[in-house]
Amino acid sequence: MVGTRKYLAPIGILLAAGLVLSACGGDDDGGTAAPSASASVPQIDASAFTADFSLMKQLTGLAAQGQGKIGVLLPDTTTSTRYVQYDAPYLKQAFETAGLSSDQFTIQNAQGSASTMQTQADAMISGGASVLLVDPLDPGSGAAIEAKAEAAGAKVIDYDRLVTGGPADRYYVSFDNVKVGELIGQGEVDCITAWNVSKPNILVMNGDPSDNNAKLFAQGYHSVLDPKFDDGSYVKVGEPAGTWTPSVAATTFQQQWTAHKNINAVVTPNDDNANAVIAVLKSSKIPAKSFPTTGQDASLPGLQNILTGYQCGTVYKPIYLEAQAAAALALYLRAGVTPPTTLVNAKTTDTEIGKDIASVYTTPIWVTSENMNDTVVKDGAVTKEKLCGGEVASACTDAGIS
Repeated sequence: MVGTRKYLAPIGILLAAGLVLSACGGDDDGGTAAPSASASVPQIDASAFTADFSLMKQLTGLAAQGQGKIGVLLPDTTTSTRYVQYDAPYLKQAFETAGLSSDQFTIQNAQGSASTMQTQADAMISGGASVLLVDPLDPGSGAAIEAKAEAAGAKVIDYDRLVTGGPADRYYVSFDNVKVGELIGQGEVDCITAWNVSKPNILVMNGDPSDNNAKLFAQGYHSVLDPKFDDGSYVKVGEPAGTWTPSVAATTFQQQWTAHKNINAVVTPNDDNANAVIAVLKSSKIPAKSFPTTGQDASLPGLQNILTGYQCGTVYKPIYLEAQAAAALALYLRAGVTPPTTLVNAKTTDTEIGKDIASVYTTPIWVTSENMNDTVVKDGAVTKEKLCGGEVASACTDAGIS
């Protein structure tokens, strides 16, 4: 999950080079300043972030020489609980560990309103933001925010979701979302075997089609499942319109299951949608370990559903990795320094503008009851006390969670 730290220059050299670095003029490649000598800036590696945030301390020089504020725009609190539980506090910790004071960055949540996010962005831009991280509610509103930010001289980073149609010289920070989908697809396959589901008849449920991540997830799990649909070993019963709203997912599943009683497995693209489906299954007295569902985000309900045998697994995306990667990238851009290729380690195609966007990918992990203790519990993403209460206690003991 993590690798060896790479840091090729002492902070003292970085500070001494500050005037030279800040004097570098902008260019048209990647939205950053002209390249600086690799020996004068820390060569942070995207694979080297750890749960203790220690790598961020190597960016204090960049934080000291940077100008302007960093603004972070998060989308909502309903499609995934992660933004409140993980992203906001982890981003705050990353910035503060690197040496930024509370008045040098702002993290806000739009509470599901694109107009609210636009208002928040306007306030950040007028308030002196030199870098804006945008996790959009939809690509159109996100692209409008980014265009306005760039017109005001700010650098922009797509955070977690690609802002299709955004500026060509922006950056993107996320997990490898095709890989996320592949893990979901393979998790479904493994679970069908482990739970002895004969003649799998699978309902494929997707995320919101306006979310580019949902398209990448689907690309990933289809790459695993389509060969089995094609050779007849599995049957795809249907693939209805996608959503990230759990109540809509529950209604969609109930309608599909009523119409197709042969459905005995479902691909669910995140834990919240899986939980909605599982509620329907439980109300219908479907026993544990008989009707595979999948998920992602390693949410508390999702982890508990795994332990009790109603969900096969979840894709754990250690948000502390993504938050640190985004914060580090923002600090390079704020300081007018070209980020190293050890950090910007990928490209993502924006099909709307036909351009490859310079990207930072971190690595997702498939979590089941077998490795839960060594991943999400060990990392502190969830505590044993919260995870193992009530009816889940014995399942935790069986899973060796301590």
